[in-house]
Amino acid sequence: MADDPATALQRGLVMALRRDPTVSALVGERVYDEPPSDVAFPYLRLGSIDLGPLRSDGAKAWDVAFSIEAHSRPDAGRVEASRIAGAVIACLDERAEAVPVEGLSLRWVQFVTSTAARAPDGKSYVAPAAFQAVLGT
Repeated sequence: MADDPATALQRGLVMALRRDPTVSALVGERVYDEPPSDVAFPYLRLGSIDLGPLRSDGAKAWDVAFSIEAHSRPDAGRVEASRIAGAVIACLDERAEAVPVEGLSLRWVQFVTSTAARAPDGKSYVAPAAFQAVLGT
């Protein structure tokens, strides 16, 4: 495995979201770890990826909490942010096989919660969707 588990998962999430027809119809290829300063709306940004070890019978595994943020256009509001978050949830919830993680196995992933609120810019909305997963060797 070339990357650490969080980086490998990050790459897999970006790939899965860009490949999903519903997600890509809403945001195109605009799925980022860190969006450029001149980013076009709407887009997705990877939020936190928190790893904790899972102790098992000699296998290496991690309990993972991660989030994906859906960012709407200023004139499209909460509805667009929620619609994009819904597409992300449909793409990932209970669909571990959709996320290729090089050198590791995403054993399961499930949606936990989502909300939509005005973004710090005061114009657009952001809808983070939180997930729980298990990643292993």
